Amino acid sequence: MSPTATKAALRVRHLRKTYKDVVAVDGLDLEVRPAECFGLLGPNGAGKTTTIEICEGLTAPDAGEVEVLGLRWDRDAAALRQRLGIQLQETQLSEKLTVLETVRLFRSFFRQGPDAPEVIALVQLEEKSHSRVGNLSGGQKQRLTLACALVGHPDFLFLDEPTTGLDPQARRQLWELIEQFKLAGRTILLTTHYMDEAERLCDRVAIMDRGKVIALGTPRELIKSVCADHLVEFSAGTHARPLDLAALAAIDGIREVRPEDGCVRMQATELHRAVPALIEELGRQAIPLTELRTHSATLEDVFVNLTGRHLRDE
Repeated sequence: MSPTATKAALRVRHLRKTYKDVVAVDGLDLEVRPAECFGLLGPNGAGKTTTIEICEGLTAPDAGEVEVLGLRWDRDAAALRQRLGIQLQETQLSEKLTVLETVRLFRSFFRQGPDAPEVIALVQLEEKSHSRVGNLSGGQKQRLTLACALVGHPDFLFLDEPTTGLDPQARRQLWELIEQFKLAGRTILLTTHYMDEAERLCDRVAIMDRGKVIALGTPRELIKSVCADHLVEFSAGTHARPLDLAALAAIDGIREVRPEDGCVRMQATELHRAVPALIEELGRQAIPLTELRTHSATLEDVFVNLTGRHLRDE
């Protein structure tokens, strides 16, 4: 394999950015491989958007180094802009322009790439080509901003929460477009609050909290390293004495027991054995069971176990 083939598509070293008294990015190290979809996950305020804006050349870091496609913003800015596609978390487009006029405008910024009708067809907006941007739905505007990001035929695509606020059908349509881009052998850096999105699209993910990466790996690797295969959550009715959590933790197949938000969360390795044993133990403690839920462990559960918070916490 040639050296070029093994070179990182994105390399971040010791990145730091502070706003007043807030450390947004705190000595971050990150590497994205060529032709992978890499996800940045974390709660609001974790530093995801600041990190991606620095990588896009929109924000200057206080310290650290960023190399994208072997190039640096301090010396190769013009060349980099020709090779990147960027979909911001919020993009303000002229509402008086039509879809076609908007895509032609963005196409004019690049030396190469598909013509405007071709990229409009790619994002399935042909019927809206002559509609004004102000008349588009939220999902159509998101597809239009993706078209603007793709119009230069980029080697590296930055997507900052591209499906936030979209209905399920619009989200799935954008997923299909992102998967097509990925199958073409190009690289994607994606931030998202949706765990199903990350698990479907991303080859690897980094979980950020307070400006640092606290976990890194494929979705399945992270789930297996941090959580048991299954999560059991239950609520109990009013009772005279508190739950004996130690007795619950001693149940065969239970790895962890933690009270949270009025219920009890348990990690279970063997669900078919743990649930009957749990019901039996609650009966022994004379505590009525009012609600019981089980699900397979997800990246959301990984984050809760690592930080005690949910990914959508403000």
